[in-house]
Formats: sequence, C-alpha cells, structure tokens
Amino acid sequence: MKTAIRYYSKTGNTRKLAAAISQIIGVPAETVSHPIDKPVDVLFLGSSVYAAGVDQEIKKFIASLDKAKINRVICFSTAALLPSTYKQVKQLIEERGIPVDEREFHCRGSFKLLHRDRPNEQDLKDVQSFASKIING
Repeated sequence: MKTAIRYYSKTGNTRKLAAAISQIIGVPAETVSHPIDKPVDVLFLGSSVYAAGVDQEIKKFIASLDKAKINRVICFSTAALLPSTYKQVKQLIEERGIPVDEREFHCRGSFKLLHRDRPNEQDLKDVQSFASKIING
C-alpha cells in the first residue's frame, strides 16, 4: 500500500503526531509544502485549529490535490479548545472529489498555558495504534 503523510503545524503539536505516525508506518512525515507527486492509496493529513478554523496553508494544499493521485484521506489533528478540524477538512477534500475516511484521530494540543503536556506519550501511542489499524486493516 502506497502511503504519504502531510501536515501543517505552527506550534509543533501536529508535527509530533505526524512523526509518531511516520515511525509506525515507515513513511516520512512531510509538511504540506511538499506536494503529492506520485499516486498514493492513503494520505494521512494532519491539521490544527487556528482561530476556530483550518489554516490557509492546509486550504492551499487541499486545493492542489489531484483526485487521480489519492485514493483516500485519513485526517488527524490537534487543538487546545475546539473539536477537530475533521468536518472542515472533509468538506474541502470532498469538494475535490477525493474520499475522506470516516475515521480520524484528534487529541488536545498545548497552547500557552492550556494542555501544556499535550500531545503526551499516551497521545503518541494512540495515534500510532490508530495509524496501524488503518494500514493493517
């Protein structure tokens, strides 16, 4: 199965999740500045909530996606206060004609004094378990 990991992270929280996924599935985690050039079966896409929305960098990346190169997207995200970016990201991706898996991974992320220890070791183990289940069925 051909897999790619892309993410956007201002504070490093989502980057930690991407790195943990990378460790378990053996594919490099790259920022959204790296386009998807070759076809993939699964794209793990990491985002965060900034000012109650999806960052423009994620929106630009999604706009660049070619539905002929991506079979499905798996979302993962972090946020200090709000729920995941799943609904917003799913809508943008599906507008491109690319299926989005109903399964997602979301955990708290630290922001200033909130959730200072997040994502923590348990969150990283949980995202690895999540990714393993996606890849191994």
